[in-house]
Amino acid sequence: MQVLYKSTRGKGEPVTASVAILKGLSDDGGLFVPDHIPELDVSVEQLAGMSYQETAYEVMKLFLTDFTEEELKNCIRNAYDDKFDTREIAPLHEADGAYFLELYHGATIAFKDMALSILPHLMTTAARKNQVKNEIVILTATSGDTGKAAMAGFADVPGTKIIVFYPKHGVSPIQEKQMVTQKGDNTYVVGITGNFDDAQTAVKKMFNDKELASELDQAGYQFSSANSINIGRLVPQIVYYVYAYASLVRDGRIKNGQEINITVPTGNFGNILAAYYAKQMGLPVHKLICASNENKVLYDFFTTGTYNRKRDFILTTSPSMDILISSNLERLIYRIAGQDAEKCAGLMEALSKGGEYTITDEMKAQLSDFYGNYCTEEETKETIAHIFKNSRYVIDTHTAVAAGVYSKYVQDTGDHTPVVIASTASPYKFTRSVMDALTGNTEGMDDFALADALCSLSGVKIPQAVESIRSARVLHDCVVDAQDMPATVKKILKIK
Repeated sequence: MQVLYKSTRGKGEPVTASVAILKGLSDDGGLFVPDHIPELDVSVEQLAGMSYQETAYEVMKLFLTDFTEEELKNCIRNAYDDKFDTREIAPLHEADGAYFLELYHGATIAFKDMALSILPHLMTTAARKNQVKNEIVILTATSGDTGKAAMAGFADVPGTKIIVFYPKHGVSPIQEKQMVTQKGDNTYVVGITGNFDDAQTAVKKMFNDKELASELDQAGYQFSSANSINIGRLVPQIVYYVYAYASLVRDGRIKNGQEINITVPTGNFGNILAAYYAKQMGLPVHKLICASNENKVLYDFFTTGTYNRKRDFILTTSPSMDILISSNLERLIYRIAGQDAEKCAGLMEALSKGGEYTITDEMKAQLSDFYGNYCTEEETKETIAHIFKNSRYVIDTHTAVAAGVYSKYVQDTGDHTPVVIASTASPYKFTRSVMDALTGNTEGMDDFALADALCSLSGVKIPQAVESIRSARVLHDCVVDAQDMPATVKKILKIK
């Protein structure tokens, strides 16, 4: 059955998956959502015998219904190849009473690789399907990981350019070095003097700027997005939750049909939304545990029903979660509003104009699938140390937020349902914070010396993604104010 995509804000006709992927954002500023969530049409027993690539096809074919089998399998084959350093692509590691789903074995050692390895192939296939003549300009704001993963995916892909904006003082040194050393004649990286929300807001405004769109079109360009607002990012993320469940069944860790909990460190809400969609497809999931850092806007939302971004922005050791406007939450709001686009649009307008909105009691009652909590910086640090001491397993700061919140969930509920924790980045991406938690002694050492020390301590090999940037030359050094982002884009594209 065909799945079409419509805007959370209701304007415009439904579009095919390929058009939704190309556009990224709907013309009315809303996000594309499937008109229905398809059910898994293969059994868990069958899935348990499949590779990651085969699982990806079985899940993605249900959402991307205007892609042919050959087109989709070709995209999957090109994406999930030897750029991943483990045969399993997304292995599970049992530690401290939980199953850590390692999503960081791709080229940029973060979970964004899982979807951004395939998005360029989906997008170029979509462009051919829709006879797009313009060059596609990927415009993206990043809180640290999306930018590098998107650039790695799109570098030198014909018919595309990619422009990434990141908060100059809001990412880790290794995250920044990964971005500013990125090769590719079509890649551009720009630091901004504001925070991630400033970058993301400016990018959304450019997407909605009709005058700018017209100027781009005349110059032979059109915007698309690699952020998690693009449905082509979200659908591939559903795959690894299905794969994790099937792996647990295959390995005899759980019985087929037994429920699991899923814990996700959450910033922009895309990764946990993918787990929610997996549950809607029929995956036996009991509770979705939403883990926040000290920017606990989502915890407050799940607790009170009010989303309020009017608060201080806190720079933490888990920077990819330093977000006050969780864009993908709009997709959940639309769903719990009974797919009432007018109601959803009203709430988003209230957030844009007044900085907050409150959902109805009826809507709040539909959030029972979720549990929200947060970890302080100190708790995050303690969790890294605790898990290493108990299990000799090293996790990064974001994964530690999830593990810490999971502990709080068990304390609050007494629920010991088997849990999958999304491990979203390699500890080598945040060596200073990890080594500080493990030894308390990081003074006088740069992030690469700390990587060597972490390797000695843990016995875990330093990933090639870190080794390759040790002495790499900085290729991108542009820094602008947030309000100058549109002018910077036009300058890059040589539009007068």
